[in-house]
Amino acid sequence: MTLEKHEELLVALRQIIRIFDLYSRQLTKEYGLTSPQLILMHSIRHSENQTIRELAHQTNMSQATATSILDRLESREFVVRVRDQKDKRKVHAMLTDRGRAVLTEAPQLIPQDFINNFQSLEQWEQNLILSSLKRVAAMTQPAPKD
Repeated sequence: MTLEKHEELLVALRQIIRIFDLYSRQLTKEYGLTSPQLILMHSIRHSENQTIRELAHQTNMSQATATSILDRLESREFVVRVRDQKDKRKVHAMLTDRGRAVLTEAPQLIPQDFINNFQSLEQWEQNLILSSLKRVAAMTQPAPKD
């Protein structure tokens, strides 16, 4: 029996998810940080002037999830929240020295073998894979209601 294309897609996605899930569990076990925590910390490092809402959007998390993760990171003194000086309604997350040190020691968010294989591809192939995955991700979003 041959699978239909959309079923093959599901099998491939499940394989990818499983590999990254196993790697994420390994990170948590070895470094005490989850992938979502590391993703947020990396995002903060790249732009420490983001609001919590912007961070949530950039990392594809709900604002409630990002806030909950930031609570845990703040309790471990990896991040601090700072109110915007001009607009007190806005809150920014910033890495502490301890948080920056943890990121320096933490491994990649993606298995190094995958990174090496991906980077060995031609640039056009990397772009094709990235744009295809972005398109698949966009197709999973619910259709707007009229």
